Amino acid sequence: MPEEEPPYYGKNGEPRKYDANFKGPIYNRGCTDIVCCILFVIFILGYLAVGILAWSQGDPRKVIYATDSRGQFCGQAGTPLETKPLLFYFNIMKCASPMVLLEFQCPTTQICVEKCPDKFMTLLKAYNNKDDFNYYKNFCNEGLNDQMAVTDILKYGLCPAMLTPSVPFTRRCFPALGQKGGVITVGNNTQFDDGRGNVLNAEDLVAGVKNATVVIEARQVAMKIFEDFTHSWYWILLGLVIALLISLLFIVLLRFLAGIMVWVMIVMVILVIGYGIFHCTMMYVSLKSEPGSNVTLQDLGLQADFSVYLHIRQTWLAFIIILAIVELVIILLLIFLRNRLLIAIALIKEASRAIGYVMSALFYPLFTFALLAMVIAYWAVTAVFLSTSNHPIYKIFDDKDCVYSRNNCEPANYSTSVMKTACPSSQCLFAFYGGETVYHKYLVGLQFYNVFLFFWCANFVTALGQMTLAGAFASYYWAFVKPDDMPAFPVFSSLGRSLRYHTGTLAFGSLILSIVQIIRVLLEYIDHKLQGTQNAFTKFLLCCLKCCFWCLEKFIKFLNRNAYIMVAIYGKNFCTSAKDAFFLLMRNMIRVAVLDKVTDFLLFLGKLLIVGLVGIFAFFFFSGKVKAFENTAPTLNYYWVPILTVAVGSYLIAHGFFSVYAMCVDTLFLCFCEDLERNDGSAARPYYMSASLHDILSENKPDGETDQSLQHQPEDREIQMQHPRRPEKDQEVEDLERNDGSAEKPYLMSESLLKVLNKKNKSEPAK
Repeated sequence: MPEEEPPYYGKNGEPRKYDANFKGPIYNRGCTDIVCCILFVIFILGYLAVGILAWSQGDPRKVIYATDSRGQFCGQAGTPLETKPLLFYFNIMKCASPMVLLEFQCPTTQICVEKCPDKFMTLLKAYNNKDDFNYYKNFCNEGLNDQMAVTDILKYGLCPAMLTPSVPFTRRCFPALGQKGGVITVGNNTQFDDGRGNVLNAEDLVAGVKNATVVIEARQVAMKIFEDFTHSWYWILLGLVIALLISLLFIVLLRFLAGIMVWVMIVMVILVIGYGIFHCTMMYVSLKSEPGSNVTLQDLGLQADFSVYLHIRQTWLAFIIILAIVELVIILLLIFLRNRLLIAIALIKEASRAIGYVMSALFYPLFTFALLAMVIAYWAVTAVFLSTSNHPIYKIFDDKDCVYSRNNCEPANYSTSVMKTACPSSQCLFAFYGGETVYHKYLVGLQFYNVFLFFWCANFVTALGQMTLAGAFASYYWAFVKPDDMPAFPVFSSLGRSLRYHTGTLAFGSLILSIVQIIRVLLEYIDHKLQGTQNAFTKFLLCCLKCCFWCLEKFIKFLNRNAYIMVAIYGKNFCTSAKDAFFLLMRNMIRVAVLDKVTDFLLFLGKLLIVGLVGIFAFFFFSGKVKAFENTAPTLNYYWVPILTVAVGSYLIAHGFFSVYAMCVDTLFLCFCEDLERNDGSAARPYYMSASLHDILSENKPDGETDQSLQHQPEDREIQMQHPRRPEKDQEVEDLERNDGSAEKPYLMSESLLKVLNKKNKSEPAK
């Protein structure tokens, strides 16, 4: 008889062979990917060095306080300018120069003052009146005395030639412009004396004010957003706590009522989105009679105050269309996957049973959140200090033609310098923060390094959580008798193994993902820089590159996740584990498509539900739509700031908790596929899966796959699937023969295993 040829499995590798010694996650393992571990440690040490360097050179006060012409901070506590928080411009009309928009600095003297001037006054008139001159001195530089002539005061730029009524705006004094009968006024006057014998119109101030405000417009919005956070942070924190409690409640209910909770989530998601469509429709109809509500978004343009868009009908129409599309897509997916929903729900039930044995896994996301918060905080603080680690740069400004105009200068000795002699009317004023040292030349590179290490560390923390949970749930799956054969603390045991043996593997996987993410950031940066200058081909090329790298990032995340599961079980390096996981999934592609992804979709609906519930509550609270909260809600510049913060935070919290279920499902799925390949369900090679999990997943086995366990008698199969027997059956028989369960001769096996064997012995016919 010719020898039988071994089966051919194609390009997806060969299934795993039966191993009598395999009992789940391997404990005797060695360190993996040591080179990448060393590289990761070196980069972390470099990251700490960059942070220390940035903290020693940076000064966050440059972001908070306005800066006068000497580079001093207005209103800074503990300085002589502590009581002078406002910045005053000597001649605001000089801000009309186009150079303001290029150099981000108005070419006029700027000083810190206690309050803005509230009346018209010229230096010439105030000089002749003692009380007026004492008031005028509040807006002059140091070094002024009563004996100096007016011409000398103006020559040395000690005082402004005139004062105009001004109002504080973003810590700066701007002329109090108004309108009377269609004519621009300042302090209710249409004209004013510039202090040099010229009568000017109030509208001449408009250009200077406009350019000065353009420079600080972005900062103004940022300060308002920061102010909103300071007024609403405790309410935001309360919203996030509510999201945390709801997420925890959903997870606990899923543990005990998995089937009911999944259907509740599906129905409530549809209802919440339906309510959103109804609310947007009502707002769209209510704005029909409002004047100006028919303005299009294109005509409105980009507005700093986003609440303006909520008074436009087209905004609510866009919301209606978006929500309707989302609702339709979800309903169609549910209809299309209706035959798989029951199987996915059963798989979630099995995951709930596993989580019941590993309850500490539910609280592991809190540890991940804490680590991620540390990574984000370090990155943000380092970024701020790096961006503010420049030195004040002073430049020469002159109304007249000067060969030294825009050159760098030193204010301390400028009055005696050659440049001042050549240009008597010139001034040495603070221009911006910069530097020409080696450190300042490489600031952009250091910021890039900061962003890259942020991605690497954040991905490392996420990978650590995935491998830790995978090891814990794999311990559950491969336990012969649960929970007797499981570690006492499966999560802590898995965490210890991951950090001790596989730090290099975690660093390797997160490094690959970080490189792809940083390339995506660079593509976005290039796209932003080339806006308005690129041709159609460049746009198409950038769009294709961004799309390709987005797909690559998703694939790497999927591959890394499954590779970490294999590392947690077998303790091999990243490349080997990724290859094994990929081939295992390819050999079970049908199951992956119809079960694993359907389960992810159901868990995603749970996240949407939590975000929708908390988001609706935050909208009604912060917008003041509910009368009961009108006096409780804080007064904000942009009420969308806390709403958006709560919504994003709620999604992250829900994602953290539901990721435990997702990781459990993925781990059980891979272990199931391995179990099918290692064992055949016979007495010599029993399955480790439960009977329910076997029934769930065996319905979706690939074509041609046989299941030898179905050849056994039903009673034997039921007993075996509930408590699968290990191959070491001779040891159990020997235990029964040697001992009798008494105090002198106790059984070595567990009580649960003894009950199973006794039950089976009673059912067998006497020999």
